Amino acid sequence: MRKNIKTTEAIFPMPVLMIATYNEDGSVDDMNAAWGTMLERDQVILNLTETHKTVKNIKSRKAFTVSIADAAHVTEADYFGVVSGNNTPDKFAKSGLTTTKSELVDAPIINEFPLCMECEFIQYQDGEYGCGVIGKVVNTTADESVMNGDTVDITKVAAIAFDPYTHGYYKVTERVGNAFKDGLQLK
Repeated sequence: MRKNIKTTEAIFPMPVLMIATYNEDGSVDDMNAAWGTMLERDQVILNLTETHKTVKNIKSRKAFTVSIADAAHVTEADYFGVVSGNNTPDKFAKSGLTTTKSELVDAPIINEFPLCMECEFIQYQDGEYGCGVIGKVVNTTADESVMNGDTVDITKVAAIAFDPYTHGYYKVTERVGNAFKDGLQLK
């Protein structure tokens, strides 16, 4: 039997995305954003309001990076979601994490997060059903520690997902099937 429950702001699982930019002074800003996904093969969409320091930086710098948060850095990832760059200008420095400047866009790559998409800002949508920031992915990098040859091994990434029902984080690691193959058994 099914039971009606309170509607929440999301669908589970939601990726925990780290959105990194440079501030006006060149220091690093990073925010935790669970409301984001791929719009097309080479475009991301992030449901972020214009009040975020990160959005102001994206519009100013015309670039940002999107990293996948991992279980090893859940404390830092959560910190980037509970502290605002509008009120704590040096919040990234307090995290103890490090960055490398992207060679392709004017944004930082957070070294400790294993997967990163480097993005050019396309537009900000703010209509009644607008979704915020849209970016073009110009490059994706992966730390060698999460690779098997030339392929990313998601079990090594240990990505985390946000649970909007209990406000928990869960590690995504176990493969349970083969996309575009297992369903063929029912044909």
